[in-house]
Formats: sequence, C-alpha cells, structure tokens
Amino acid sequence: MFPIVSLSAMLVLLSSQPALTQSLRDGSHDFDFEIGTWRTDLKRLLRPLSGSKDWAGYQGITTVRKVWDGRANLIELEADGPAGHFEGLNLRLYDPKAHQWSLNFANGKSGTLSVPTIGEFRAGKGEFYDQETFNGRTILVRFVISDITANSCHFEQSFSDDGGKSWEVNWIATDTRVGAGRHS
Repeated sequence: MFPIVSLSAMLVLLSSQPALTQSLRDGSHDFDFEIGTWRTDLKRLLRPLSGSKDWAGYQGITTVRKVWDGRANLIELEADGPAGHFEGLNLRLYDPKAHQWSLNFANGKSGTLSVPTIGEFRAGKGEFYDQETFNGRTILVRFVISDITANSCHFEQSFSDDGGKSWEVNWIATDTRVGAGRHS
C-alpha cells in the first residue's frame, strides 16, 4: 500500500509537465467538441487488478448535453453486449478558479456518484485522476481522453495499485459522431 496523498499533490506528481511553470488557461469549453450524439463501442475488463484478461464488449449510444454555456455538461450512455445492459451518467463541472474539470460518474446499477476524477486538457489530450477504494485497497484512477477529432474520440480508464508506477487499462471506449449531433 502507498501513502494517501492529496489529489492536488497527486496531479503534480503524475503530470508529465511541470504544473507550477504552466500558465493557467480558460478550459471552460474543453468539452464543446463532444456535444451531440455518438455511437459508442466500448469494452471493460471484467475483474480489474486481478490478473484477469477477460473483457466484455458493448455497443451503445452516448448523448452529451451542454449545461451552463459549456462550463458543465451531462453525458448519458446506454449500451448492450453479451455481458448485459449498461447505463451510465456523467456530470462534468468546470472549476474556473482551479482551471480544472471534475468528472462525476454514476452507474445505473448503483445509483450513486463515484469519487470525482479531476484534471484538465493539455495539448489536445485530457487527463483526470482520483484516489478510490477498490476491493478494500486504496488505488489511483486515471481517465484519459485522446484522439479527438470532429467526429470521433477515444477514452481509457486505468487503475494503479502501486502508487502510479504501473497502470492497468480497464475501460476503453471509442465514440463516433452520429449525424451532425445535437447542440443544446
């Protein structure tokens, strides 16, 4: 087990760029690219941090709605696959003082919000981190948004149970825009 550190200290440690030397930018519209409707192809690792290599695949629809003129957005995901039906909801909130986003996820089965994953976009890639308890152990969680184009984007979630020395990917999703999308 590794020592518990504050989220801000963890972001500085895990960031590949020196946090203190960067000027803060207004990222309040970082997620504007995603407003609309998307076809989602995802797979999730069935038993993370167990050595298992068993994945479940799903296909579904993600709808992203703008809130507060883009300083927040609401994501609804519904997907189906051989492992069953999945429903997820994500409320993303922009903190203008910290210039960071919090990603607040809820799985339809539990009906509760998870620990917020916090981070920002740099050079066209979003990186978000949190610290959670998983199977009775404290772990780090990393969520990365990459390969962003007008019509597609890629998401990966990883867990680390060794303080960020190694990461195991457990969620991979690729979204492809459906039509022109809805901009609300």
